[in-house]
Amino acid sequence: MTPVRRLWLYAWPYRIRLLAALLAMVVFGTASAGLAYLIKPIFDDVLPNREQLRFVIGTLIGCYLLKGVSSYVSTYLMTGVGQRVVRNVRNQLFSHIVNQSAGFFSSRMTGRLVSRITSDVNQIQLAVSVTVGDLLRESLALIGYGVLLFYIDPGLALLCLTGAPVVVYPLVRLGQRVRLTTRRSQEELEHLHHISTEVFSGHRIVKAFSAESQEVEKFKAASESLFRTNMKVMGAIAALPPLMELLGGLCVAGALWYGSREIVALRLTSGEFASFIAALFMMYGPVKKLSRVTAGLQQASVCAERIFEILDVHTEVVDSPSAKRLTHLRHSISFRDVGFSYEGPGGKPVLQNISLTVQPGQMVALVGLSGSGKTTLANLIARFYDVTEGAILLDGVDIRDGTLSSLRGQIAMVTQETILFDGTVAQNIAYGVRDASQNAIEEAARVAHAHEFIGELSNGYETQVGEGAHRLSGGQRQRLAIARALLTNAPILILDEATSALDSESEDLVQRAFARLLSNCTSFVIAHRLSTVRRADVIVVLDAGRVVEMGRHDDLLQRDGGVYRNLYDMQIFDNLRRQRSRREDVQKPITGVDEMVNEGADFGAKSHD
Repeated sequence: MTPVRRLWLYAWPYRIRLLAALLAMVVFGTASAGLAYLIKPIFDDVLPNREQLRFVIGTLIGCYLLKGVSSYVSTYLMTGVGQRVVRNVRNQLFSHIVNQSAGFFSSRMTGRLVSRITSDVNQIQLAVSVTVGDLLRESLALIGYGVLLFYIDPGLALLCLTGAPVVVYPLVRLGQRVRLTTRRSQEELEHLHHISTEVFSGHRIVKAFSAESQEVEKFKAASESLFRTNMKVMGAIAALPPLMELLGGLCVAGALWYGSREIVALRLTSGEFASFIAALFMMYGPVKKLSRVTAGLQQASVCAERIFEILDVHTEVVDSPSAKRLTHLRHSISFRDVGFSYEGPGGKPVLQNISLTVQPGQMVALVGLSGSGKTTLANLIARFYDVTEGAILLDGVDIRDGTLSSLRGQIAMVTQETILFDGTVAQNIAYGVRDASQNAIEEAARVAHAHEFIGELSNGYETQVGEGAHRLSGGQRQRLAIARALLTNAPILILDEATSALDSESEDLVQRAFARLLSNCTSFVIAHRLSTVRRADVIVVLDAGRVVEMGRHDDLLQRDGGVYRNLYDMQIFDNLRRQRSRREDVQKPITGVDEMVNEGADFGAKSHD
């Protein structure tokens, strides 16, 4: 189905409004032609003999009134339809994007997605409300003027309209050129959105590396490219009005030559000729608008294609037709030969043959080097992705056979990258729990050891954290995220480096809070700090997407040459080295710049080793 037909489906529910707008446009075209026709009695009767003066004046006022009212009604109705269509398209597009899998977002840039929702949808709004309205209104006006021309003198009308095909050809060529350049223009605009979003969100890094001028130059280059692309379109559009004026001048010249002969031969009155010339001049405005309407329709068509490209992508993790509501965890979570690939079945595996059974209340630590698949395995539990092999069972039921809402309603998550939204502290803690009371919010904050610093904020729990909550420290943001997870009181808790942003003292306080709460939760903890891992009931060691070891901390340490023992020894060594380095820095004064440079070089060499 073409983009235009798909857009029409969005406008179809408002067909009554469209029909009313069309009727108003018919009245507009008729009234426009009537104004041109009134010139005949003005020249033939009113001016020479003062005949039909009242009739002509009344009709003239009536035509202007009808034209004005019909123009207002048609514009209002068409704009209303356009606004409704763009609202529905934007809502559907946003809903569609939000419901895509995590893989969809990892392969697409945020700024580019925002551009589809904003600039592309706005172009559609112009097409449906303004461009289509102008197309219908001006086309009906042209039909009215054309009927009047043939009514007055068919021969003269044919003579004047012989240049019409010459106007149509440039319009067709213009549409083809606009279509080719509009996609590139929207892609350039999309690139600008991406640059802006990236720089604004990473402004601290930009400033830290004094890269402001570099980013400004990058933005200027993209802006210049967009400018040149847009000028190609405008150059083609701007060439049409002069061309039509030239053709119009030739038509008027031909009409004067032919009309003068007809008047002398008494086959045409002066009033009829004046009315004919007036209608001919009035046709210029609609034709000029139609040239821009053609460009607008082509631009909207390209934007619609880009929107439907996104709407036609389906990576959603959806409920199966027979999905049932999952009951709260009672017996176990089982992984049966779980395998996963981001490319789907047959792709490069990220996880292979994961088999594991977790009992209620157990704390499972996922350990391994970066890229071993820890976070991916945690994401599969919440069905951010669906497994490509095997199955994950909740109390013996494949989670793909349950509804997403019943699964994710049992899961709370705290990630390494703390995400807080623009709003109050209380709103961020109660995110996802709409009916949370103030007492429950404060209790969750106390358990997460966030209540103390919240009380020191300007407005307490009603303090606006701002976008990204950059006014708070990393540890404060992390404790709010922990409070948010605790408030859900979910039976399954996923902690992905949840204490990474906390200092040792804050981490100890939060770990004590977790110790009280995790007794009633089944938790999956991704962590590198030994203080977290050693408390786990089960430690699952991953290497290259496979489970290579499993057991408790003390048992795994007994395996000489084991992966966990090696990771443990590496961390102990790193901790001892950092402690020794700090003691040496305190005891050994640095006396000059050269010594500082040498110290830095030695440190870099040791780190490399």
